Amino acid sequence: MDLDTLRANAQALVAPGKGILAADESGGTIKKRFDSIKVESTEEQRRAYRDLLFTAPGVEEHISGVILFDETMRQSSADGTPFPKLLESKGIIPGIKVDTGAKPLALSHGDETVTEGLDGLRDRLAEYHALGARFAKWRATYTITDEFPSRYCYEANAHALARYAALCQEAGIVPIVEPEVLMEGTHTIDRASDVTAEAQAALFQELHRNHVLFEGVLLKPNMVLAGYGAKSQPSDREVAEHTLRCFGWTVPAAVPGIVFLSGGQSDEQATSRLNEMNQLGPHPWQLSFSYGRALQAPALKAWKGDPANVAAAQAALIHRAKLNGAARSGSYSAAMEQAA
Repeated sequence: MDLDTLRANAQALVAPGKGILAADESGGTIKKRFDSIKVESTEEQRRAYRDLLFTAPGVEEHISGVILFDETMRQSSADGTPFPKLLESKGIIPGIKVDTGAKPLALSHGDETVTEGLDGLRDRLAEYHALGARFAKWRATYTITDEFPSRYCYEANAHALARYAALCQEAGIVPIVEPEVLMEGTHTIDRASDVTAEAQAALFQELHRNHVLFEGVLLKPNMVLAGYGAKSQPSDREVAEHTLRCFGWTVPAAVPGIVFLSGGQSDEQATSRLNEMNQLGPHPWQLSFSYGRALQAPALKAWKGDPANVAAAQAALIHRAKLNGAARSGSYSAAMEQAA
């Protein structure tokens, strides 16, 4: 394990003014997004769409890394350049999603899941490293009710995340660990804070037990939010304050960065709340983004599967990337939304 390279890549992924583009949608997820613009989800259409994202002029100014799906990792740009090499040529680090999805947690008494994919992971990581991947992602999910998540759920997912992270570092790949507390429900922001803290405390305890180097790992968490159905919805500043307080309890200062997921928030909310958190700094960690839909949605709508719209779609992507880049330093403002 090359510790210096792991540290360097982790720090590069959270470089000032930059964040991660999550383009690792599974077949089912990308189909839903294509359905929304009435485009058939064929392999070639998926390749063409990812191509326009990765070749957007200046994308490297605000994107440090891209999370790919297995199919995309093996595809190429229109000129024949493999996507990982294309990204590398722009100074963008290629990454890969390696979990195989959340499945029902055996013998749980609630609607709980555990994420699978450890079987054969060591060999898959070696192959992905050879293809150019230098970081990876594994997502676990937690649903909030009055009784759940259970301790069983916290511990099962923490153990899987830690085993994945250890195997990644062994392979020379920076692991992004993603314990996502879902927004579905009527829970308050305080309840979400308690659950997020429990999930992260269990995770970092397991990472330590599995000898994972904290300096070579990134955390991809939810922001602390009230449930969709909650009677009271917090302001962006309240979200920032609750999130920072929670992470101060649980996230070691040795972790280089926290790359937030957008988790069902609007494009503007995801940017504004990240901005609020960075305005409340300095922090022990870099606070960055690892957004999928919150970066891609405007580009997808502009593209509509028409090659004539590629330039407009790329401009939409760059605009959102620029705004999130500004949020990294707390310099974003709502007025910037109109500057596209």
